[in-house]
Amino acid sequence: MEENMAKGYWISAYREINDPAKLAAYAELAAPAVKANGGNFLVRGGTITAKEAGVAERTVVVEFPSYDVALETYESDAYQAALEKLADGVVRDFRIVEGA
Repeated sequence: MEENMAKGYWISAYREINDPAKLAAYAELAAPAVKANGGNFLVRGGTITAKEAGVAERTVVVEFPSYDVALETYESDAYQAALEKLADGVVRDFRIVEGA
């Protein structure tokens, strides 16, 4: 990996949590899938002050070694299994972005 390669980030802003049990089941599988690919949780819940069109609901930011790794992790079998557990348990805005 090149030293100047831009990192990749998952940014997940939850709009609604409809089923906390589904979210817990998802998190149980998602965290190991993220960590197995070098992901590091920078934000995982915590205190929120919503501004503008924001919603004061759970927010998660994960940093990956590169944008490509962030994409690959999302498509991995392990993470897809986590998404199956989540199903319709939440409404969220999920983005994969390249760092500056």
